[in-house]
Amino acid sequence: MQVPSCPEWTLFDLVQHMGESHRFWAATVAAGPAATPPAKSASKDVLGSPREREALLAWLTASTQQLLDALREAGQDRGCWTWWGTSQTAGAVARHQLQEISPDTYDAQITVGTPQPLPDEVALNGVDEFLSTCSATTSPWPHTPGAVDLHATAGRSWRLSVSAGGARITRLPTPGTMPAPLPARPRTQPTPHSGARTACELVLALHGRTPVDSLELEGDRHLVDLLQAWDPDE
Repeated sequence: MQVPSCPEWTLFDLVQHMGESHRFWAATVAAGPAATPPAKSASKDVLGSPREREALLAWLTASTQQLLDALREAGQDRGCWTWWGTSQTAGAVARHQLQEISPDTYDAQITVGTPQPLPDEVALNGVDEFLSTCSATTSPWPHTPGAVDLHATAGRSWRLSVSAGGARITRLPTPGTMPAPLPARPRTQPTPHSGARTACELVLALHGRTPVDSLELEGDRHLVDLLQAWDPDE
């Protein structure tokens, strides 16, 4: 079965990805503080994942158990390698794996015709986690500085500001709180933002599972297009 939200994958590919990710991070957490990730042989079975349905499900269950065991053994404050370079602890891996498995679970559900919205707290944390690990960077923004605001109906908002200093994430103040200092942005351009959407809709759009246009963008759409095309590593 093809996965509608990831057309290049079959359901088998998705399950294989989930299991291999859990095994990789289990090995990473178990290795403790390190400057590099563990060798592939430490996180993959020699024979790989089975293709027969029942055996594949058992393999996925065992993969998840490996990760849970490694996280419990380590405790949340133990150091380990992470690709995002900050919060290099087992606790940060646990958070990241929850936020990686959430869109993967949506992918599996939509493939079999039973998609369910992510719980609000999981999705809100998912927006935070995605912005801090996948969007924040010190790589210089090659265009005119600007900012994009994201608003969730659950009452949380974020600003992604881009400039020659990179991309910075700021939590916007919620009603009833003191305003936080916001980064400067050009006055000649309106700050593009999403009309308030559920946190689930926001996080699925950030992960590319649903179109960005579904967020009812308002303001300078050109900046959003530039952000989508930007690869800070190039």
